[in-house]
Amino acid sequence: MSDATPTTDSPGFDDMARDIAEVPAVEVIVTVAVNLMSAAAVKLGLTEDGDEHKDLDEARKLVHALAGLLDASTTEISSFHAAPLRDGLKSLQLAFREASLVPDEPGQGPGEKYTGPVFG
Repeated sequence: MSDATPTTDSPGFDDMARDIAEVPAVEVIVTVAVNLMSAAAVKLGLTEDGDEHKDLDEARKLVHALAGLLDASTTEISSFHAAPLRDGLKSLQLAFREASLVPDEPGQGPGEKYTGPVFG
C-alpha cells in the first residue's frame, strides 16, 4: 500500500493557491476555454485518431459549455482574446453540424442558445 503523505516533491495546497493567485483572471478564463475547445475537438473526431474518440453527445456538452463561458465572459476579456475563441467556437459548431447524421434545426445546435444560429 502506498503512503498518502505528501512529499516535498509534490506541491501542497498552499503552494498551488499561491501560484493560482498570481494568474490573471483573463488567463484562467482563456485556459479553460482552450481546454473545452480541445476536448470538444477530440469528441468531434477532429484529431488524428478520428473516430476512435468520437462521441457527439459529449461534444455537444463541451461546445455548449464553451459557448456559455464565452457568453458570460465577453465583457471580462478583451476582444484580443475573445475573437479567436469565438472563431474556434463557430468552427466547432460547424463541425458538429457536419458530423451529425440528423442536424439540429438552426438555433438548436450546441451553444446556439448563446451565439445564435450557425449556418454551414
